[in-house]
Amino acid sequence: KLDPASGEVAEQDPDFIQSGDAAVVTVRPQKPLSIEPSSSIPELGSFAVRDMGQTIAAGKVLEVNER
Repeated sequence: KLDPASGEVAEQDPDFIQSGDAAVVTVRPQKPLSIEPSSSIPELGSFAVRDMGQTIAAGKVLEVNER
C-alpha cells in the first residue's frame, strides 16, 4: 500500500485496499491476456478490473512476467 501523496510505501502486504488507496499489486490472469508495460506501449499498459458491472480498480502496468 502506498501513500498517494508521496508514493512511498505506507504498509507492506495489507489485507485489503480501500477506495482511494494506491498500491502495487501482482495480477495473475486465468486466461491469455494481451498486455504490455505502459512504458513500452501505453495503449496496452492500462487496465480496469470490473465486478458485477462496476469498475472496482484501475491502473497501469509496470512490469510483465511471462510464464
